[in-house]
Amino acid sequence: MSLTIEEQIKAIEDEIFKTQKNKHTEYHIGKLKAKIARLKDEQDKRRASSGGPGRVFGVKKSGNATVALVGFPSVGKSTILNRLTDANSEVGEYDFTTLDVVPGVMTYKFAKIQILDLPGLVKDASKGKGRGREVLSVVRAADLIMLVIDAYDTNIQILIRELEAVGIRINTHPADVVITKTESGGVQVRTTVKLTKIDEELSRAIVSEYGFVNADVIIREDLNEDELIDVLVGNRVYAKAMVAVNKIDLVKDKGYMLGLKRKFKGYDVAFISAGTGQGIDTLREVVYKNLDLIRVYLKPQGQEADLDEPLVVRRGATVGNVAETLHRSMRNVFRYAVVWGKSAKFPGQTVGLDHVLLDGDVLSIIKKRGG
Repeated sequence: MSLTIEEQIKAIEDEIFKTQKNKHTEYHIGKLKAKIARLKDEQDKRRASSGGPGRVFGVKKSGNATVALVGFPSVGKSTILNRLTDANSEVGEYDFTTLDVVPGVMTYKFAKIQILDLPGLVKDASKGKGRGREVLSVVRAADLIMLVIDAYDTNIQILIRELEAVGIRINTHPADVVITKTESGGVQVRTTVKLTKIDEELSRAIVSEYGFVNADVIIREDLNEDELIDVLVGNRVYAKAMVAVNKIDLVKDKGYMLGLKRKFKGYDVAFISAGTGQGIDTLREVVYKNLDLIRVYLKPQGQEADLDEPLVVRRGATVGNVAETLHRSMRNVFRYAVVWGKSAKFPGQTVGLDHVLLDGDVLSIIKKRGG
């Protein structure tokens, strides 16, 4: 009798667990990981074609950006939402108070930031436990993940593993790899950098195990086997994440507090007490900083610039992006733009649609006659 996909995945995971990891077994383990990734990809496709796991959370994105609050049950996510926004999320001192997604809007430095209070994650949420797949599907679409941790329960790795299990990679980027299918020649691997975590033989084996028979593979950065597999899968989400350590009003030991700061040194962290309001202003600033938002002041043609209410856009936005934000057909009537500020080589520089704007710029869009 043939094994189901779930059974095949479990069998391979057990084999990896039993295999001692060393230089002699890394080739075998790498191939097994690629096989698991291929099976999980097939599993996801089947689940999607059959209508998914059942009820899903429907969240309409709004504002300039969206932040998802991710944490265990009863860490204070609902209280944080209520502190940051005008939402009214039910708060209780027991698990699973939030049974649906509760949205709110935080207004900060002219930006309207949507905050989503999600049901608490539990171990094996990625496998569907505690409606975990539904919660994680919402997280995949967020612009920023706020990992909410209790000051006395700081095992953040469980949350990260659940995120990674559904293809969410935090505070990193896609590996610089180009894979091109060819008609013949097998799998050929070329590198432009020295590889220290994986060699060309293992790279070739992983690509072949994932189903490529003939392909050119160009690796342009020093990656590991998991990063190469992520490229092969292709449906990974690369998201920014920050940490909010809650309930610090309960921490009286200065040494313990110093230990918390060392533990989360690699993250942007806000130490808060949602209950008392301590640190909430800092939390707002950390959220805003991580969203990479900038303010652009508009100057209508022949008028003074509106310096009271800027347009908020993502860092890296171009004049064309702003034009589309103002009106979908703006590109059709666009003639040129004039920019004052940090992005301009000189005040009043004439620029085109591809000009990248910076925070505080003043922008005037000149339309074609009759536009």
